[in-house]
Amino acid sequence: MSDSAARPTLGQMLGLARSVAIYYGNPIKTRAMTRFYANLIQPGDLCFDIGAHVGNRLRAWASLGAQVVGVEPQPLCYWLLQKWYGRNSHITLLDTAVGATAGEATLMVSGKTPTVSTLSQAWIDSVQTVDSFASVEWEGRVQVPVTTLDELIAHYGVPAFCKIDVEGYELEVLQGLSHAPRGLSFEYIPAALDIAQGCIERLGQLGDYTYNWSVGEQHRWQRPAPISPTAMQEVLAALPPQANSGDIYAFHLN
Repeated sequence: MSDSAARPTLGQMLGLARSVAIYYGNPIKTRAMTRFYANLIQPGDLCFDIGAHVGNRLRAWASLGAQVVGVEPQPLCYWLLQKWYGRNSHITLLDTAVGATAGEATLMVSGKTPTVSTLSQAWIDSVQTVDSFASVEWEGRVQVPVTTLDELIAHYGVPAFCKIDVEGYELEVLQGLSHAPRGLSFEYIPAALDIAQGCIERLGQLGDYTYNWSVGEQHRWQRPAPISPTAMQEVLAALPPQANSGDIYAFHLN
């Protein structure tokens, strides 16, 4: 761990506190999120949280009886996860990034807004063209280990559900996957839609999936039933760059 990671600044601690307030501060939203995932995750299911951040989904999934592998490369976020969930028998924590191949990579850290820390400079260049990201700074650089989904699966098994929220690195994560989990989700950001479009294409190489999506942290389906890959791509193509981000959910057709 670098010196800056070992001794966080006041700004970094305030950024972490901001994330905690956003993701834990509204009990009504927390309960709604847990109810939403109860339709996707059953007791005993193995789940991967790729980009666990401050762990609100770890807590929700563990409360549903799942066995969760939480992956988070940001040193300060991982420190928090260890303090809060390190002794939870339902949760395994890993301080690594996930990508197409194993190795090392440079994590670009936003101390004030750690939820947008990323391994992708191209993603930063894309999102900074919209107002909501114009003032964000990625001032920190941390070398982090990188594993792959296939390596995680070799060690823990194929997950019933896998969430991928890694700020523009979602496609690289899926490129390190050769299995077809029952369910997945990945983030979409309208200012960088080529990534989400690429994720749909990649999943089509692994199996037959249908799709639905939820905007922001609403945890509410946008369609009454899943739609085809082509229809999902058409929905994405129609979004303006300033539209809200969200998560796309993929369901494998057995």
